[in-house]
Amino acid sequence: MIKQQGGFTLLEVLVALLVFSLIATTAAEVGSQYISSFERVRDKTLAGWIAENRINELRLQETLPGTSENSTDTDFGAYRWQVTTVVQGTADPSMRRVEVTVAKYLGDMDEPNPVHSLSAFLGAK
Repeated sequence: MIKQQGGFTLLEVLVALLVFSLIATTAAEVGSQYISSFERVRDKTLAGWIAENRINELRLQETLPGTSENSTDTDFGAYRWQVTTVVQGTADPSMRRVEVTVAKYLGDMDEPNPVHSLSAFLGAK
């Protein structure tokens, strides 16, 4: 009498590899989306803080800022940011509209990627 050996057939092994590869691909996609979402939230939070800080700097000045537009680069956290401040006049001469746009430099790129924009009105003290 011949004893049959136990084990998996080639077809069973191929099906198991297919199932494993589908699970691994899905897990990699979910992980990638999580990392991307985390980076987006982190960048929006940091850019929001930078914009609020810039508007508060203008609020703390002794005099109302004149109409202007300027950009400065700053390091905040582990990243380099471009902060663009636009001060516009309003119908009321004792008020200014301020728009702060914060953009993040990505690697060696010359042009930063806009992340957050914040508007405010400042009045004379």
